[in-house]
Amino acid sequence: MPERRIAANGIELQLWDEGEGPLVVLCHGFPELAYSWRAQIPVLAGAGYRVIAPDMRGYGASSAPQALDAYDVLTLCGDLCGVLDDVGEESAIFIGHDWGANVTWHLALTQPERVRAVAGLSVPFVSRAPAAPIPIMRKHLGEDFYIVWFQQPGVADAALSADVRRTLTTSRQWTAQWALQDGAELKRPPWLSEEELAVYVEAFERSGFTGGLNWYRNIDRNWELMEPFAERRIEQPAMYLTGELDPVRRFMPVEAMHGWVTDLRAEIVVPGAGHWVQQQAPDAVNAALLDFLAGL
Repeated sequence: MPERRIAANGIELQLWDEGEGPLVVLCHGFPELAYSWRAQIPVLAGAGYRVIAPDMRGYGASSAPQALDAYDVLTLCGDLCGVLDDVGEESAIFIGHDWGANVTWHLALTQPERVRAVAGLSVPFVSRAPAAPIPIMRKHLGEDFYIVWFQQPGVADAALSADVRRTLTTSRQWTAQWALQDGAELKRPPWLSEEELAVYVEAFERSGFTGGLNWYRNIDRNWELMEPFAERRIEQPAMYLTGELDPVRRFMPVEAMHGWVTDLRAEIVVPGAGHWVQQQAPDAVNAALLDFLAGL
């Protein structure tokens, strides 16, 4: 698939760009790459869309600024606006997975004129909490909850980088306890080939995980930045899709979106799929996305 590099929002983004037609932008999560959309890009392009999938800020071949506050959600939204500006488009359809979903939801919320429609995979839109989220997570989920453990700069970075293959293939939550164990549970998931896994391993052995972890370290900062938008709704056509076995469903239920996403046209649960749903169940995801797009 064609790759190119663009200047956007003060950094450089590496992206895949294929097809012609209405613009669809695909935004990956943690710890992933534009490559995570390899099963969607040719299908959507073949259906008559122009599809752009960047390595998001801090990942792969894109820029990874050192400053922690370079990864807040408004800055990440600015990167996506930079993609639109590069191709001369005022707006696009945005589809995100995991952290990419969170960013696309917030772009639809804060700059609605730039988002024609939005689809979130695995992570629903959650309205602004009544207090900063990290202390709430620390109190109710504990110090070893992965998002809490990620907060201390350098700690999770070193643990995840110590054995990148283990980090990318574990079926367990990344925690301090996980980091101390020997990694004997290593098992490549059946939906990920050895060649596909090698793409991720090479990329993260080169880049490390700090860029992606810094997205988590801005959660409380994002909460502060979202105060002016606390009562705003997402009004664009929207879709939510998740895997039946996705553990994120336990602490981020789809019901959180109700009343806040006013044109939610589909809530889809893919049977037997986990968190990495567009890679594990590409046919089901592609069918759902094409159906959503066709109805716009």
